[in-house]
Amino acid sequence: MKIAQIAPLAERVPPPAYGGIELVVSLLTDELVRRGHEVTLFASGDSLTLASLESVHPRALRLDSTVKEYGIYEMLQLSKVYEKAGEFDIIHSHVGCAALSYSHLVKTPTVHTLHGVFTRDNEKMYSYARNQPYVSISNSQREARLNLNCVATVYNGIDPETYKFHPQPDEPPYLAFLGRISPEKGAHLAIEIAKKSGWHLKMAGKVDVVDREYFESQVKPHIDGTQIEFLGEANHAQKSVLMGGAVATLFPITWREPFGLVMVESMAAGTPVIAMKLGSTEEVIAHGKTGFLCESVAECVAAIEPARALNRHDCRQHAIDRFSVKTMVDGYESVYRRIVKERFSQNGHLHHLPELELYR
Repeated sequence: MKIAQIAPLAERVPPPAYGGIELVVSLLTDELVRRGHEVTLFASGDSLTLASLESVHPRALRLDSTVKEYGIYEMLQLSKVYEKAGEFDIIHSHVGCAALSYSHLVKTPTVHTLHGVFTRDNEKMYSYARNQPYVSISNSQREARLNLNCVATVYNGIDPETYKFHPQPDEPPYLAFLGRISPEKGAHLAIEIAKKSGWHLKMAGKVDVVDREYFESQVKPHIDGTQIEFLGEANHAQKSVLMGGAVATLFPITWREPFGLVMVESMAAGTPVIAMKLGSTEEVIAHGKTGFLCESVAECVAAIEPARALNRHDCRQHAIDRFSVKTMVDGYESVYRRIVKERFSQNGHLHHLPELELYR
C-alpha cells in the first residue's frame, strides 16, 4: 500500500527529547516500511526515517528562531501533500484540523488521528468535516455530541525494547515527574504531592513560551535542588533512566488527557504510575496493579507507599501487551484496509494492495 504520513513540523521525527506525537509517527512510519508498505513521511527536514522524506523546511520549526509564522509552513506542507494525493492509496494526518480543508478536495482518502483535545474553536472545523474518517487515541477522548465519524480507537504505542527494565527502584528513593511543564500536566501538583509526603521529586520536561510565566511563578520557586530537582528537558535515554529508577511516576493532570504516553513509558521501565482519574488514565493504568487512579492530591500522597509494593514486572508486561508498536500498527493497518476497501469499491483505483491484504 502507498501511504503518506503527515507529521507536525514543530519537532523532528523522532523527537530528540519531548514530543509524543512525533514519537508515535516515527514508530508507526518505520514499522509500516518494515511490513512492506511504500511510505512517504511529510515532516521537518532533519527527521530520521526509513520512509521517503518530504519536507518544506530543513529543521524542526521550534528550534528555528527565524521562523515567525508557523502556519505558512504548515500550508506549504499540506499543499505539497495534496498536490501528490493521486500517488497514494491513503493519507494519514497527525496535524489536527489543518488537513481537513484539503482532504475533501481529493479522491485519495485521508484518515485523521485525533491527537489533541476539542476546543470551542476547533469544534467548528471538526463539525464541518464530521464525515471524514477519524481515529481516536482513547475512548474517553471522543465527544458524542460532535457526531464525528470515528472509525476506531487505536492506542499510542511504544517500542518496549528501548526502555530498560528496572526490577527495583534506585536508592535513595524518589518520585518522578516527566512532561511538558504546564498547568494541564500538573507540575505544580507533583510538587505539592512531594512536599506533603516528604518525598524527593525529580522533574524533567520542556517549558514552552506560553508556559514560561507558569514555570516562573508556580514551579521554579520550589526548586531547591535537594527535595525538588528540575533536570530540564530529557532525551529518550535520560527519561527512561529517570522514570525507571523512581518508586512511582506522578501524572497529576488537570485536564482530560487524550492519551498520555508518559504513563506507558513509565510502566515499560517497570515503574507504576500515580495519576489523577481524568481522561484516558482509566484506560491506560490497571488500578491497583500498574498504578493508582486518584481524585485528589491527598489520595496521590496516600498511594505512594502502596505503589512501592506493586510488581514491577506486571507494569512492564501491561505496557507490552496493550501498548506496543505491533499492536498500534496492527490497528492502523486494519483502519487503512477498511477505508481503502470502501474507496476501492467506489472508484476501482488502487496503486498497490494485494487481494489477500485488501479483503482479509
